[in-house]
Amino acid sequence: MASSSHRYFALLALFAVSLKFCYCQNETTDGAGWGTAGVTWYGEPLGAGSTGGACGFAVANPPLYGMVSAGGPSVFNNGIGCGTCFQILCNGHPACSRRPITVTITDECPGGPCASEPAHFDLSGKAMGALARPGQGDRLRSAGVLRVYYIRVECLYRRTNIAFRMDPGANPYYISFVVEYENGDGDLAYTEIQPAGGTFIPMQEMRSAVWKVNSGSPLTGPFNIRLTSAESHNVVVAYNVIPANWKPNETYRSVVNFK
Repeated sequence: MASSSHRYFALLALFAVSLKFCYCQNETTDGAGWGTAGVTWYGEPLGAGSTGGACGFAVANPPLYGMVSAGGPSVFNNGIGCGTCFQILCNGHPACSRRPITVTITDECPGGPCASEPAHFDLSGKAMGALARPGQGDRLRSAGVLRVYYIRVECLYRRTNIAFRMDPGANPYYISFVVEYENGDGDLAYTEIQPAGGTFIPMQEMRSAVWKVNSGSPLTGPFNIRLTSAESHNVVVAYNVIPANWKPNETYRSVVNFK
C-alpha cells in the first residue's frame, strides 16, 4: 500500500509540474519552450544598466526600473531584439531564488561570453540581484558566468503608454525617434509617420529601436504615428503624438499601447 501511495503522489507531482510548464509556455510570443543561457552582469552592483545603450532607452526610470539586460548576438539580433522581454530563472547556484524575473533588452553585449554562447544575457546589477535569495545578491554577482533558463514573454508595462523620444539630430527634413515601452511583442515590423495634411510615410529602422524618414521638403506636425508589431502584426495609431513645435531630445508620450 505504501508503495502504491508513493507512486500516486509522484504522479500527482509530475502532473502539477507539467501544468506549470504548459502555463509558462503559453505566455511566450513565439511558442518556443524554455532554453538555457549564460548570464553575467555589468555596471554598479545595484545599478540600472546603461542609460541610452545600443537601443537608446532610458533604463533607470519607470516602467523599466533598471530591470534590463544587454543581449548577446542571438538575443540582440542586430537591434531587432531591442525592447523584447524575457523571463530568466536561476536555480543552479545556492544563492539563486528559483523565482523568474522579467527583463527588457536595452543594450548589446557583443564580446566575451556574450559572443561565445548560443544565448547570453548581461544583466544590470539590479536585475542580477533580483535573481538571488534575500541578502544573497553579492554572492550571486561574484559567481561568474551563471547557467540559467530563459523564455521570451510578452512585454507588459502597466499604466504606461508608448513614447517617442526624438533623436538629437532630428530636424524637419530628417525626422527620427526611439519608440519605447511597446506592450506585447516588444519589437516592430513597420513604423509610419503622417505629417499634418499628408498621408502615412514608411519609416526606416536606422539602428536598434531608432526609426527615421528623410524628406526633400520640411515635414510639419502635429504627426500621427502608426506602428505594426513584428510577431502578432497588431496595429496601433498614436494621433497627434508629436506636436508641431517638437524639439530634439524631447520625449512625447501617446495615449495608446498594444493590448
